[in-house]
Amino acid sequence: MRFVRGKPQIIINIKVIRRTPTKRPFVRKGPLTRINEQIRVPQIRVIDDAGNQLGVMEPSAALQLAHEQALDLVEIAPIAKPPVCKIMDYGKYQYQQSKIDRVNRDKQKKIDTKGIRIGFKTDVHDLLVKQTMAEKFLKKGQKVKIEIFLRGREKAHQDLARKNLGNFMKTITIPFKIEQEIKRYPGGFNIVITPE
Repeated sequence: MRFVRGKPQIIINIKVIRRTPTKRPFVRKGPLTRINEQIRVPQIRVIDDAGNQLGVMEPSAALQLAHEQALDLVEIAPIAKPPVCKIMDYGKYQYQQSKIDRVNRDKQKKIDTKGIRIGFKTDVHDLLVKQTMAEKFLKKGQKVKIEIFLRGREKAHQDLARKNLGNFMKTITIPFKIEQEIKRYPGGFNIVITPE
């Protein structure tokens, strides 16, 4: 509080916090298909809705044909010379493309990576259990990431940790190939193996 000419005055300090404007990165959600007025090339090859070729013409003439049929002019092969455009219903085209993408996604083989962790002082019986788990995962065709984690003073004995991880790898009876060699990470070492 401050007194000016005998009257109390209250001073309030307001700190203005300014946020720096951050722009979100532009992420394209798949291939961009140009339609109607977006097609800006001098010549295009035009196909009608039935699949008949109408020949090479200017985009304005093809657009006029599309509007007469109450359809859209869609660029289906932008890399071709001249680009190939088809007169069709764009909504139907998008629906068919989404169906094709969904079928392709379902056909993709999904490979899971399973993780197995062993410690520096893991007992022999526990290692046997981990070994059978690793073999079970390899039989199913899954990748296996085997980690040996180090705590405290164990981090000083990295050579022993590598040796223990190598010894554990030798116990696995199912044939496998090493996808990623023994690599250091903050908690210890890891290796990724896949079935042959």
